[in-house]
Amino acid sequence: MTRSEEREQAFLLIFEQAFNMDTDPDDIIGYAVEARLLEPTTFSTALYKQTYEKLDEIDAVIEKYAIGWKINRLSKVTLSVLRLAICEILFVDSVPFGVSANEAVELAKKYATSDDAAFINGILGAYIRSGDLHAVSGD
Repeated sequence: MTRSEEREQAFLLIFEQAFNMDTDPDDIIGYAVEARLLEPTTFSTALYKQTYEKLDEIDAVIEKYAIGWKINRLSKVTLSVLRLAICEILFVDSVPFGVSANEAVELAKKYATSDDAAFINGILGAYIRSGDLHAVSGD
């Protein structure tokens, strides 16, 4: 399985979690495996769980760079793609920032609209260009 496919699996889990925030991540994985015969890899599972565990930090970055937008106004697809990419940028040192951004745009093109892809590209580009690539305080 390619790294892009692993990211897509992580995205699908993050997306499903967005509808079931009170559900344990292991249960989300179990439901996904059962319903879709999904076999998450070590990378996709770790990325998904880390996104869930660091959600407040990740969402603070999104709030800071999605100027004029509140998280609850973003579509669940857009929010899930952004959460995945920002988690990867913040916490996965082995992946270049540009790769995370490009993969996020490709996921948006597949699961959302070209406008969503442009929006995601703009937020991630601004975040990466800021050079401030660490978690933002939620305060």
